[in-house]
Amino acid sequence: MEQKKRSIPDYIRLVIGGMLMGSADVVPGVSGGTMAFILGFYEELINSIKAVGSADFISAVLRFRVKEAARIINLPFLIAVAVGILAAIITLASVLEGLLETQPILVWSFFFGLVVASAVTVSRRVKNWSPTVIAAFIIGIVVAFVIVGLVPLQTPESWWFLILSGAIAICAMILPGISGSFLLLLLSKYQFVLEQVNLAREGDMGAIVNLGFIAIGAGVGIVLFARVISWLFDNYHDTVIAALTGLMIGSLRKIWPWKIDTAWLQDAAGQFVLDSHDKRRVIAQESFLPSFSEADDRLLIALVLMVVGMIAVLLIEKLGAAKDTTHA
Repeated sequence: MEQKKRSIPDYIRLVIGGMLMGSADVVPGVSGGTMAFILGFYEELINSIKAVGSADFISAVLRFRVKEAARIINLPFLIAVAVGILAAIITLASVLEGLLETQPILVWSFFFGLVVASAVTVSRRVKNWSPTVIAAFIIGIVVAFVIVGLVPLQTPESWWFLILSGAIAICAMILPGISGSFLLLLLSKYQFVLEQVNLAREGDMGAIVNLGFIAIGAGVGIVLFARVISWLFDNYHDTVIAALTGLMIGSLRKIWPWKIDTAWLQDAAGQFVLDSHDKRRVIAQESFLPSFSEADDRLLIALVLMVVGMIAVLLIEKLGAAKDTTHA
């Protein structure tokens, strides 16, 4: 795999890009893959991850050829992105969780703007809107719209299901338009994973083992899925991008800021299940249009944040395009 020559500022930008991915990944409904896509290193990320499962890499590892193995998987690039992702999860996860708890409309408004603009920027990568590509775009919208409207399931906490959950979540995290956190939510494992992380910090061995199972699933899933995505990009570039654009548009159903809770999770005894904030765990919501007839500062702020989110993505795309032109 041909690797780009990068300077220290380039790697700093990759770390920042990884932080944006990590920040997006901790929010159900927002995809870290989308951030990688609009920042211009998505395909390199997929190809680098794909190389981890290649025969050349495995051969180099078995022969203890460290430098060759590092070159094959583009290790400096992966480390920079991974450092950013982990830094964001460690430092921003609690902040975002708090904001989602206290200011959900404002947070979702900002992310709604991000995804709308992301769909526009990603769609520009389609070179030829043929009937097949348009069909993929429509299918993407429908699939995402249906998926994000599903009611979360009650699922086991067995080791095999934790491995499966890790594989499903990590695959979605690298796929623009679908959030791994949201799929964990559908599998009723989002809150469980957060709780296990907190328990692991306190030295709980059971939680550490559970996170280990999830990590195993994530490791296997990301390598296998990355190879599939890379093959699809090589052979059906426009169709894949159109489908991803559709997925982003369809996922807006989940990110719409104004919702009302309509159903809550209950245990076998009919008691409401509480989250970490001692509130009923919501499993279904209905969207509604905010009232524009009355003056509302929060509504105005929410709309402003939507626009800010859109502008942020468009600026990032413009900076990325300017960089590509400079290097051309």
